[in-house]
Amino acid sequence: MNEALKELLDLLDLEQIELDIFRGRSPEERIQRVFGGQVAAQALVAAGRTVPKDRNVHSLHAYFIRPGDPSVPIVYNVERLRDGRSFTTRRIQAVQHGKAIFTMSASFHIPEEGVEHQALRMPEVPDPETLPAVQDRMYELMGDNPALRDMLARPRPVDARYASPLTWEAFQNPELRSANTNVWFRYDADLPDDPLLHVVLAAYASDFTLVDTILLAHGMAWGASNIMGASLDHAMWFHRPFRADEWLLYAQESPWSAGARGLARGEMYTASGELVVSVVQEAMIRPLK
Repeated sequence: MNEALKELLDLLDLEQIELDIFRGRSPEERIQRVFGGQVAAQALVAAGRTVPKDRNVHSLHAYFIRPGDPSVPIVYNVERLRDGRSFTTRRIQAVQHGKAIFTMSASFHIPEEGVEHQALRMPEVPDPETLPAVQDRMYELMGDNPALRDMLARPRPVDARYASPLTWEAFQNPELRSANTNVWFRYDADLPDDPLLHVVLAAYASDFTLVDTILLAHGMAWGASNIMGASLDHAMWFHRPFRADEWLLYAQESPWSAGARGLARGEMYTASGELVVSVVQEAMIRPLK
């Protein structure tokens, strides 16, 4: 397990400061705002700490209200909305400086038998082991830039391998523009058999590339295009058990963008083709003058 993954697991181990009140922190990095996937993952951990162990999260719906300040802790307040025979519902609010920065509703469900079908099929893409790590592709794109090489050389908690163009590649070559992105990812370590942990780690990873799918359709890239972007809301549905330490294909598309907003959605599949997670996100994409 590399140091970046150890740090992430430590960030997800929230401090309980009162019944239904938890405190989380951010990595010690020079960043302007807290990564949205981190807030969503920590909020889900807080909710899960208040739910019986026999219930698994099946959906979450979240809004990003204000940018998070990485220099101060985040307080997560959990409200117990309902504890039914089959479903449990929680509302979570993340607070900094006395103001809400994020809110989430999450629903948990006991395992049950039911009718089954899967209409969607996993896209045909190369196996992850045959694809280069995203850092290696970025090296080739950015040239001999010492600052960038330092950044790319840092360990990452998630091993991500693109089976489609990167935004920087489409920025340099308009023929590569597309409203679809396929990314394999996994956490490269043997993780505990805790279902909530694997769901939380999928939630963390789900926010990395969805907004990029909107940019890819327009040949835009962070740091290259004069734009400002931010996640507005985020919804996830967890269909089947899965492991985040095994390869998952994140198939994403952006069906629409206009009015300084864009929509992206994605499905996560196991390597055998089982659909395990669905994701939808709206983001602000604002051109700057």
